[in-house]
Amino acid sequence: MGMDVHVRDLRYFVAVAEELHFTRAAERLFLSQPALSKQIRALERQLGAVLFDRDRQGVRLTAVGGALLPHARAVIAAGEEAWAAVRGAREAASSTLVVGMSTSPGRGGLLPAIRSRFTEAHPEALLKLRQVGWEDPTAGLADGTSDVAFVWLPLAGAERYRWVVVATEPRLVALPETHPLAGRGSVDFAELLDEPFLALPAAAPELRDDWLALDARDGRPPVVGAEIASTDETYEALVGGLGICLVAEGNAPLLTRGGVVTLPVHGVPPSRFALAWRAEDTRALVRDYAKAAAESRC
Repeated sequence: MGMDVHVRDLRYFVAVAEELHFTRAAERLFLSQPALSKQIRALERQLGAVLFDRDRQGVRLTAVGGALLPHARAVIAAGEEAWAAVRGAREAASSTLVVGMSTSPGRGGLLPAIRSRFTEAHPEALLKLRQVGWEDPTAGLADGTSDVAFVWLPLAGAERYRWVVVATEPRLVALPETHPLAGRGSVDFAELLDEPFLALPAAAPELRDDWLALDARDGRPPVVGAEIASTDETYEALVGGLGICLVAEGNAPLLTRGGVVTLPVHGVPPSRFALAWRAEDTRALVRDYAKAAAESRC
């Protein structure tokens, strides 16, 4: 193997080797399946060998692929260790902590409370807030662009992370104010099973399924009226009558701007909002921010 093979290509290879399924590997990598297949074919051409047998029975490692796998894992691990060392040294010098979020923590002053406790321990630290799109359910943890992140559970790749729940909230249903149920005091989720729902991006399958409440549907598949990737998109889709959606109680004010109402919904579990970090990240800044979050939880 030449020295021009990128760690990224090896990461793609390992994902397919572990999943033995291109679609699942692509979801894990936040790629489209055609793009991942193209990258694997390019790697095979570069190596001059086939890494996977593909047929109707599925995907299997070839002998060459099996030989490459432990070395690919070792290269990836070494790269992650090197990046962690560089990142740790750089951020120790600057005392900067990047806090990712795809939803504003809000919730009665949660963020200021965490900041206050954290800065008591680290008055020299600089907190940098980073907004991340809903396509990345880890809010920057997966690709290393965030040090800690406010996320919704369940978290994709949960074994890679640690977290503390900062808010457990009832889920409401958001409806256009013209909806026949909009005047009710509350609804049962069973009454909503035939309604079109707004769905999170397919790149976040665990959260997509959770907010479609698949576990409360008794096996009945949801009707997806539209896909949403931001609060503004959600609001516009609701007002436009494209569907309804579940929303955490703390996020309801983001949608009830006019033309949208929220109602208590029975028959679905509460939402869990958490502060998460990578399991291997043991820096004092991360540890103490997590501690401040645990002490400030709603």
